[in-house]
Amino acid sequence: MLKKYKVVALLLLCCYVNLFGQPPAPNPPQTPPITITIGNKGDKGDLSVGLQILLVLTVLTLAPSLFIMMTCFTRIIVVLHFLRQALGTQMQPPNQLLISLSLFLTFFVMQPVINRANNEGLQPYLRDEITQAQALENLVQPFREFMLKFTREEDLALFVKLSGQEKPNRPEDLSLWTIIPAYALSELRIAFQIGFLLFIPFLVLDMIIASILMSLGMFLLPPQLVSLPLKILLFVLVDGWYLVIDSLLKGLIVQ
Repeated sequence: MLKKYKVVALLLLCCYVNLFGQPPAPNPPQTPPITITIGNKGDKGDLSVGLQILLVLTVLTLAPSLFIMMTCFTRIIVVLHFLRQALGTQMQPPNQLLISLSLFLTFFVMQPVINRANNEGLQPYLRDEITQAQALENLVQPFREFMLKFTREEDLALFVKLSGQEKPNRPEDLSLWTIIPAYALSELRIAFQIGFLLFIPFLVLDMIIASILMSLGMFLLPPQLVSLPLKILLFVLVDGWYLVIDSLLKGLIVQ
């Protein structure tokens, strides 16, 4: 029995020497430092690849807001929502359908502007014919002209006064940050005017139906229950969707 304890003690001593008697392991490999270079010597004022990626991600983040504020999407979607409220069809057509229709109509209207921005700004820059600053100016210029065409002078004067800037000699000299909110305000004004005109015939039909029901003594019958199918029938007979879209696009397409 004593021999067994001696053997066990000897084995434990060998394990201790093997584990703790070895020289310390070499230092683990270190991660090489990472540096980011902003710009290069001899370039033409262009940003480095890292800043270009950051700029692209920023633009993609703000793209929905820019698309809504710098195009005719605002007018189209507001008018279509007013039309649905005037018909009284609650959620028909659904929001997804109205937004999709507004998007495609916006792309149809903005196609000449987008093509001009691509031909004058993006493609020359990709061919290294112009600098980034010139490309950005050429990209923005078509949208600036489009917005100024549909912006009231009163709205432009309002934001010039609120910003504390000096009154420019011509609207083209205004900054983009002044033109965009003025354009959005003008678009909302026009959209509400169109919405009011859309409500008038349906409101008259509701009043006629309500007067007929009251004269017949049907006080418990909701007028909307009777007028809704008649409004839909009237809208279909006059080809309402065609008239609304035709009126919207004729006022928006840039010749």
